[in-house]
Amino acid sequence: MRAVVQRVKSAKVEVESEITGEIDSGLLVFLGIGKEDTQNDADYLLEKIINLRIFEDEDEKLNLSALDLNKNLMLVSQFTLFGDCRQGRRPSFFKAAPPAEAEKIYNYFVEEAKKSELKIETGQFQAMMDVSLVNDGPVTILVDSKKNF
Repeated sequence: MRAVVQRVKSAKVEVESEITGEIDSGLLVFLGIGKEDTQNDADYLLEKIINLRIFEDEDEKLNLSALDLNKNLMLVSQFTLFGDCRQGRRPSFFKAAPPAEAEKIYNYFVEEAKKSELKIETGQFQAMMDVSLVNDGPVTILVDSKKNF
């Protein structure tokens, strides 16, 4: 399971001109789910993301997490994180989980995230989404449950 985690001042997701989720200060998380991913990968990634120390403390050091500051999370499914561009010009999505399997793990991730103290908003699984954000920093972190990066 892979995530692109962006620290944002705000983020919003729209599907067919309808807002499905909107947050103020917090983290916008794009989630990619691979064929071999399980709930264990989701648990690892969620724990890592909400505890990432990527918010500044009073000394302007990246020392505080979303959980420390009770920040918001916007969770957006994005299978293209498993796009492989090493050969040719068209990405291969062979390693991405099939939609039915990916949706189960994505929904599990969202439900587990809702158990935290954080406000959780989402996009819409397998929809064409318009994602708007105001990046804070910018601070962008890549996280992989298989620890490939």
